[in-house]
Formats: sequence, structure tokens, C-alpha cells
Amino acid sequence: MPILSLCMIVKNEEANVERCLASVKSIADEMIVVDTGSTDRTVHLCEAAGAQVHSFEWNRSFADARNYSLDQATGDWILWMDADEVLEVSEPVEWKAQLAAETDHLLNIHLVNYIGEFPDPNETFHIAHARLFRNRIGFRFLYPIHETLNVEELFTDEHALKRIKQLHGWTINHYGYLHSYVTAKQKNERNLLMLQKELTAENSNPWTEYHLASEYYRIEKYEQAYHFVNLSIARFLKKGKLPPSLLYKLKYSCLIAVGSYEGIPNAIDKAIMMYPDYVDLYFFKGVALHLSKLHTLALALFDQCIQMGEDNINHLTLKGSGSFHAWYYKGICLEKLGNMELAAHAYEEALNLYPNYVHAKEALVRVTQLET
Repeated sequence: MPILSLCMIVKNEEANVERCLASVKSIADEMIVVDTGSTDRTVHLCEAAGAQVHSFEWNRSFADARNYSLDQATGDWILWMDADEVLEVSEPVEWKAQLAAETDHLLNIHLVNYIGEFPDPNETFHIAHARLFRNRIGFRFLYPIHETLNVEELFTDEHALKRIKQLHGWTINHYGYLHSYVTAKQKNERNLLMLQKELTAENSNPWTEYHLASEYYRIEKYEQAYHFVNLSIARFLKKGKLPPSLLYKLKYSCLIAVGSYEGIPNAIDKAIMMYPDYVDLYFFKGVALHLSKLHTLALALFDQCIQMGEDNINHLTLKGSGSFHAWYYKGICLEKLGNMELAAHAYEEALNLYPNYVHAKEALVRVTQLET
């Protein structure tokens, strides 16, 4: 049976690391933790949990630290995670047999990114993320920040990249984008400094501009975010590569955030042609049509979102874009068109899916009062 190694890098993660290691301990044959200079109880907690802890002198490269963790791993397969993540495995007894029969070298795992003030399953982004791979066949991490596996070096066929399978029954819950985590770690300031430096490097890649855009978006500097996401798209095109779908999601999020939505319905159609299975693009088009007071056209888009659903996590997908958010905006459009009965039904559908959806609650009260 295959041996599984967990590989992690940490620094001052005493608040999170026990929970992370506990979630993996029952399936990992070894837990490799590389510490980059903790001054709290992180190292002690990792050792107490049964992990092998190795020290790595921080050189401002997350990729180098992660690659050092790979060098320590003896397993056949490597699972890589962060301390602010928790693994869920629905059928832990059968996973080794599943991996033993696996012919691929790289597998995606369902990654759930929590946002907002506290963990709420309805305030999340979902994506299939490459987290599990065979050891000793050449996988390494690239880039000093927002490090990623060298998948394109090992899989030169673009079609093979699109066919990476998802390991069903495995989920990684990531809590690092909750407001409290971001504030405590001062992530935005650190990341912006590192990304700005990376931007000046000769071998910088188009992802650098995307990650800069994401950081600016998180701190509500939408114009800067829009500037950098456009630079990222242009650089991907210049390299002869199709810009990844999440760049267009971010681009149109920025435009809606600054109130520049008039041109979105036509412009976003080009992105939809490239990614016809990406529900978030249809959702943003519907929002832009609604904001442009084209409510009948918007209704058709929200109906399409509901029909598509949001189970396709090959793209970074906002929870609710194919369910409760679409129902809520459908209600808004129906309300604007004067159909209070159908609007109330739409809000009720949104609340059935997300009972604590504040905007839908307020809207339902409003239309119910208008009906009476």
C-alpha cells in the first residue's frame, strides 16, 4: 500500500497547527513540518502531535521552504497543506486502496476558502486544487510567493492539465482569508511587499499581477486591482496562453465594485465564450444587466445560473452564484418589474438555501408588506 507524507511549512501558527495536524494524523504515515523561524509554541505543538519538525532559515521564498519540506518526505505520495487548513476525508479507510490503483501522478482536492468574519459554509469560494502528487518524479514549487507546483513543466499537453482528476471524498477547508486571520497575520501588507518585489524580477510571471490584483481587491482598492488584473490578462495573451478563468471573474468583480457596469454585458460575453461552463461569469453579467435596469434580460441570466448550479469547481466559484445569490437577484429583478408575488417566492427560495441570508430576509419583509 502507498505511503502518504504530509508536507507543511509554518511560522508562529500555535493558534492553528494542532487542529490541522489532528485532521491529517489518521491518514498520514508521516507528517513533515518545516519551521521558518517560529517564536511561539508552534514547534512544541507540532512535535507533540507526532510531526517531524525541520528548521529552515527564511530566505523570503515560500517555494524554497516548501521544496525543502519535499526533500524530507519519504512517502510515495505527498499531500501539501497550510497550518490554517483542515482536511476532511469522508471514507478514510478506503483511500489507500484508491491511491494504490491510481495511474495518474497528480490529483486535485476540493478546496473551500472561507471569507468574512467567521466560518460560514455559505460565505465561501470553491475550487479544485492540485494538492496530492507522487513523490520523486520531479514535482517542485515555483515562485517566492503564492508558490505553485511546476505542473506545466511536467505536463506540456494543455489538455492533460485540464483533465487532472479530483480525489472524491476529500475536502480541505482553508480559514486563512477570514478577516481575523488576515488581520492577525498582516497578510495584505506582507504579500503586497513581496509581490511588488517579485514584479521587478526578470523571471516574473503573469500570476504576479493577478495576485497583486487580488490583494488590492481584498483591501477594497478596486482601481489598482483592475489595473493589475488587466496587466495579468495581457501578459498571458502575450505568452500565447489563454488567461485562466478566475482572472475574468476578478476583472468584472472590480468593475461592478466601482460602479462601472454598463459595458460588462457585451465585454463579458468574450470570457463566456472561452469558459461557457463558468457560472460566476453568467452571474456577473446578470448583476450588470440588473444594475443597468435591464431587469427582464437579467432574469434570464439568473435563471440560467440556477439551472447551471455551482458544482463545477474547475473554476473558482462563489458559493451561491448558482443558487441562493441567483435566487435573491431574481427576486430583486421581479420586484423591480412589479411582480411582488414571484419576487417573494424567489426570496423564499434563497432563504431555503441560506436561512441567514440577511439581504433576502429584508427583501422578503419588504415585498410582503407591499403585497398587504
